[in-house]
Amino acid sequence: MDQADCWLGLTDGGNGLEDRLAENFPRVEVVILDFYHPAEKLTGLARLLHPKEESQAEEQARQWCRLLKDEGGALLAAALREEDWPRRAGLREAVAEVVGYLERHAHRMEYPEYLAQGWCIGSGAVESACKTVVGQRLKLAGMRWGEDGAHALCHLRALYRSDKGQWEAFWKRGNSPN
Repeated sequence: MDQADCWLGLTDGGNGLEDRLAENFPRVEVVILDFYHPAEKLTGLARLLHPKEESQAEEQARQWCRLLKDEGGALLAAALREEDWPRRAGLREAVAEVVGYLERHAHRMEYPEYLAQGWCIGSGAVESACKTVVGQRLKLAGMRWGEDGAHALCHLRALYRSDKGQWEAFWKRGNSPN
């Protein structure tokens, strides 16, 4: 990690996560909100707007997500705030909640900038890697791990599954995983 040009954080919308990243990873320059968290909120809002028309709700959610990806959270929040919403039980409250969420996290939803830099805006690849690289190995039948053993195995497993040649290079240098 010390050789990386830029450190990025990719989190969900939980409270205090930015502070945690700053505390534990002081070189993090940008904290990105996982795109799929606001996308889920927009999908829920679209379903409230079109409760009986699933295809319309899906299309509306797609449009909002495209706007979010193309323009960022602040612009989408402003657009939703200006919309002429139908008077329907719970809809205006839901809009206010989604707009508030977008405004609170707008500084972490500069998706056009992130994508232009070639950065990931979703954590799916990382979550998948955790399941396949680490989870599969640690959860084999009959496996029992203490914290130290699991820690060491995770390092070895990540090294083994890394770019071609890193496993051999590591052992040729005579390094240990700890």
